[in-house]
Amino acid sequence: MNSLDKFDCAILAALQADATLSISGLSDKVGLSSTPCWKRVKRLEEEGYIESRVTVVNRQKVGLPVTVFVSLRTTEHDEKWLERFAAAVVALPEVLEFHRMSGDVDYLLKVVTTDIAGYDRFYKKLIKTAQLSGVSSAFSMEQIKCTSALPLELIAHGLPA
Repeated sequence: MNSLDKFDCAILAALQADATLSISGLSDKVGLSSTPCWKRVKRLEEEGYIESRVTVVNRQKVGLPVTVFVSLRTTEHDEKWLERFAAAVVALPEVLEFHRMSGDVDYLLKVVTTDIAGYDRFYKKLIKTAQLSGVSSAFSMEQIKCTSALPLELIAHGLPA
């Protein structure tokens, strides 16, 4: 259960859209005066609702146009193995996301790289990290939607729908 009200959600939504907003600009957007708005932002940070503020960099412009989804299978499922494997994968800079999955795939990675040769270099580093029983790669042909903004409108906050 979360303790967010409509102002908290409005603050989070506004910051998801533009993390560079000043407190003055944010307070104007959400309909609060500056001091209460600032206090809410501080509380949201302290309570962990706001984890960080980032800049989204254009992958194409910086030379990282290739996105690959990598499905991994393993026969190892003990905690010690996972700790070592997770530490090794987290250290690979190409990995943007790393998920432990249910179903036929044990782990799913979202990887960015420069080109096919760049992916091959990544693949060779990856298979050195642990004994894997299967690695399957799917190259993204086109990114149709990409957002880090959570759909805060789905949260009821005790308000009528």
